[in-house]
Amino acid sequence: MKIFYLEILVLALAFLIFVVDLVFKKQRANLIPWVVSVGLFFILGLSFIYKPQGSFFSGAAVSDSLALFFKKLFLMAGFISSLGVFSFAPERFSKRQMEYFFLLLVSLSGMMLVSGAKELIFLFVSFEIMSFPLYVLAGFLKKEAFSVEAALKFFLLGTVSSALILYGFSFVYGMTGSTYLDKINTAAGNLSGLFYLGISLILAGFCFKIAAVPFHMWVPDTYQGAPTPFVAFLSVAPKAAGFVVLLRLFWEGFLPAQNFWRPQMILLSALSMIVGNLLALPQKNIKRLLAYSGIAHIGYALLGLLVVTHYGISMLLFYLAIYLFANMGAFLIVELVYRTQKSDELEAYAGLAQRSPLVALCLLLFLLSLGGIPFLAGFWAKLYIFLAAAQQKLWGLVFLGAVLSVVALFYYLKIARVMYIQAPLTAERLVNNKAILISIILTVIPLLIFGLYPKPLVELVNQIARQFLP
Repeated sequence: MKIFYLEILVLALAFLIFVVDLVFKKQRANLIPWVVSVGLFFILGLSFIYKPQGSFFSGAAVSDSLALFFKKLFLMAGFISSLGVFSFAPERFSKRQMEYFFLLLVSLSGMMLVSGAKELIFLFVSFEIMSFPLYVLAGFLKKEAFSVEAALKFFLLGTVSSALILYGFSFVYGMTGSTYLDKINTAAGNLSGLFYLGISLILAGFCFKIAAVPFHMWVPDTYQGAPTPFVAFLSVAPKAAGFVVLLRLFWEGFLPAQNFWRPQMILLSALSMIVGNLLALPQKNIKRLLAYSGIAHIGYALLGLLVVTHYGISMLLFYLAIYLFANMGAFLIVELVYRTQKSDELEAYAGLAQRSPLVALCLLLFLLSLGGIPFLAGFWAKLYIFLAAAQQKLWGLVFLGAVLSVVALFYYLKIARVMYIQAPLTAERLVNNKAILISIILTVIPLLIFGLYPKPLVELVNQIARQFLP
């Protein structure tokens, strides 16, 4: 059980805040966010110190370098998101702060279990442990109509995708006689028919989870209606969990059938880049704009998944890590602006540079990193993933991605124009929330550091990729 010590600690933290909520009823509004943030920071620190490797449940779950990398990403996303909830929970969650953090931590534990899953049943159960709390959290502001609608769409499409995945698993098991990825890999080279149908169903199901086109329809409404600190978490952590599952399944289980699934992923990548970028252009609500932007970034990330080389894997890991910081930081600033303006429309950002120059600068850095402007970390993320695709002669996708990256700059700089050129609608300064400001600083610093010197992170992900596929 030592390979699951991080998951056990996260669940222990969830039950600790349950006790805190019962014992400290008067102080819980301020105490619970502190307990969660400090606890996750402590667990994150342990993940860098103690790194047990091995397997459990007869090889159904493993703790390897890939799993540990994603566990650190999930913990980092959880920690940053928990800081973003400070003063939000008492104001809008009333007496339900404990429930919010409890569900968030349970979902986080499911993600961490998913990262090491190498058996279909264990993988599916872990993924559902992650998913069900997310459906509840999306509708946590139950008195707001948009929030209820967001949760309903998320839940209905999420359950359909889970059914597709389970149906696909049944075909794979029926044709191979095993639920273990290594045994499926051995049998995959000599199969056809229903086995390939199972792969297509599984791919479709997980494309719902990562919000790839044409399975993206839940994303804009869910992002707009859900609590923004939660959206910051939802926009990166579950997507990263979906990618680690796809890595496990398609590289460790279905690799002999790559001639079948790679063309499907190429199409999904192209559609996600096109639809995400083009539909982001007319958006006037910044949460919906970032939602479509996120769909486009899923298309870029899929390039790393379908490039069947060590370099492709390593650049996918690099991309996901950088995307976590840039996207979470942007959503945290959205939350900070909302607390003052009570609006997520673009006009609420008019003159932000005059009212709060530092916050406006941070948002500009996040947007430029998402757009791939030198020398922020997002530039290297896009460059490296395009180079990985170019090595496999995917020139069409590289050209398409490069052109659409230019298109993306239009809507990112549209926000910058509103912040720096338009006159402010009010002279009121932003709400001063130290916890959110700390979380924003924690996200912008890596973008600057790895933008100027990406080598340490590149070497780390290269090492993980070689260990994943020796």
